[in-house]
Amino acid sequence: MKAKAIDRLFARFDAALTDRGYLAMGGQIIDATVVPAPKQRNTEEEKAAIKEGRIPERWKDNPAKIRQKDRDARWSVKYTKAKVKEGAAPKAFKPVDLAIPMFGYKNHIGIDRAHGLIRTWDASAANAHDGARLPVLISPDNTASGVWADTAYRSKKNEAFLAKGMFTSHIHQRKPHRRPMPERIARADAKRSVVRSAVEHVFAGQKHRMGLAVRTIGIARARIKIGMANLAYSFQRLAWLEGRIAPA
Repeated sequence: MKAKAIDRLFARFDAALTDRGYLAMGGQIIDATVVPAPKQRNTEEEKAAIKEGRIPERWKDNPAKIRQKDRDARWSVKYTKAKVKEGAAPKAFKPVDLAIPMFGYKNHIGIDRAHGLIRTWDASAANAHDGARLPVLISPDNTASGVWADTAYRSKKNEAFLAKGMFTSHIHQRKPHRRPMPERIARADAKRSVVRSAVEHVFAGQKHRMGLAVRTIGIARARIKIGMANLAYSFQRLAWLEGRIAPA
């Protein structure tokens, strides 16, 4: 596909949504998830060269090998916080936090709260920081000012960006270091989570129903694959919305 073709296709679909009355409404929810890619088996020397943006010396005389190696995908770690069941006995087994290594790319999206349609998106290597993508994911077309996101997006820079654009930040607060979360903030975050959880349904649909994974090589092709998956999800979501209001 030609450069930016997927972006133009997505923009056309979004314009069609507006024409059908599905305006971006209710505020927007921002999040990201890792899209897995085949793991690379490289030596430490090769890994170091790739991280520096160089082609490993051993590959330079082997064009076929270079074509088969993905030098854009990266490793990331997904942390899952263990939750202790309410009412559990003090001596009961306590779950442990997990750190899950993942390799591939990252799908960054923004959905509108009213319809749950993907309105903005971007793709990156898996190790890219979520918060750095917030400015490109904010849609100026949403009729409401609210923005929901998890703690990865909370920074002075992002808060200043939202304030300058007249957006209302509902980004989760971080827990104070080595101190309990103040009850007032914990309650506020719990309310934010109810809204923010809607974006998780998008990722669950892509991973479980679509089996989304990147099997191409390089960020350019990965971006097309991820963009098409986002477009396909929005088609499915639109079909559901249309069916919900269809006459009996």
